[in-house]
Amino acid sequence: MASEHSPENKVSIPGPLPTPLWSWAAPVAALVVFGISEVGLHGAVPLAVYALSAVLLFAAVFSAVHHAETIAERIGQPFGSILLALAVTVIEVSLIVSMLLSSAGSESSIARDTVFAAIMIVLNGIVGLCLVIGGLRFHEQSVQPRGAAAALGVLGTLAVLGLVLPNYTTTVPGPVYAPVQLVFVAVVSLALYGLYLYVQTVRHRDDFLERAAGEERHHPPSTRSFVVALCLLPISLLSVVLLAEFLAHPVGDAITRSGFPEALIGVLIAMVVLMPEGVASLRAAGSNRLQTSINLALGSALASLCLTIPTVAVVALVTGQTLVLGLEAEHLVLLVLSLFMATLTLATGRTTVLQGGIHLVIFFAFVTISAIP
Repeated sequence: MASEHSPENKVSIPGPLPTPLWSWAAPVAALVVFGISEVGLHGAVPLAVYALSAVLLFAAVFSAVHHAETIAERIGQPFGSILLALAVTVIEVSLIVSMLLSSAGSESSIARDTVFAAIMIVLNGIVGLCLVIGGLRFHEQSVQPRGAAAALGVLGTLAVLGLVLPNYTTTVPGPVYAPVQLVFVAVVSLALYGLYLYVQTVRHRDDFLERAAGEERHHPPSTRSFVVALCLLPISLLSVVLLAEFLAHPVGDAITRSGFPEALIGVLIAMVVLMPEGVASLRAAGSNRLQTSINLALGSALASLCLTIPTVAVVALVTGQTLVLGLEAEHLVLLVLSLFMATLTLATGRTTVLQGGIHLVIFFAFVTISAIP
């Protein structure tokens, strides 16, 4: 019988492999295709180029995940999850800001639609798939309830302040904030997010670590692999956002011609931007590291909410645009249901496939309501 410290028991999670060719070739090819399309084709883009761009987009997503996991293996959790969440959110914010600046109208709801979609995709789509995969493979998985409660507490508070309360203020009619109110929400979003990061990384770091972390033994990546990943991660994420923006116009036109609501564009933006974190979360859940999956998922939702609203608030105040933040009634119901079920799911510290199925049902309800209000 193998001892507890035998090699078979020590190696539960393999370390990342050396930098493969595809992990840097995919984002470089994506940037080349984007450059040729923007400069060489002058707007007359063939359908084959759009198809190639879609393939390279997914390849760049997996490249970003590979480099993010390499960095996470070197710097440890939860810092790796935070790094990927911040990097992806910067990309998301840049996309939203570019769309705000290019918008001809005086009102814009793209920030609201994208942030709400990110929350729903994370709480129901990503978390649901992680629980289903983990439940089918391991029957039952564990998560730190105190860390999950901290993340959900911040997420619920700021979601209500940013996306619900604007419907009920009276200084400015409509689902918008007055300038002073908008500044207040932006400031408290940044402050509460900073406090959460302090708790996660310093004060109560143990609440966000895998319970069985002591059983994992693997070799960390070399310094060379770490430096290469550190350089290639922003390049991969940049290629993702450029191709996403490149494909957004034909996809948006197709949505408009099909008669679907414009809010569906925000859903598609959030889906594309969250793909790197979604894939990384699913891989962690499949390796029985649910805590890492939850750190990635909830961290991305928090970063999206806490960093997007302050940024777009500044842009709106500078440009004079009216920032529509208040959710529609049907979306309010889905938001409350999602926060309630996420709390029930993670409060016990034990998850099964049933809870994952519930979250997926809510996710599909969200997609259905977004396409057919």
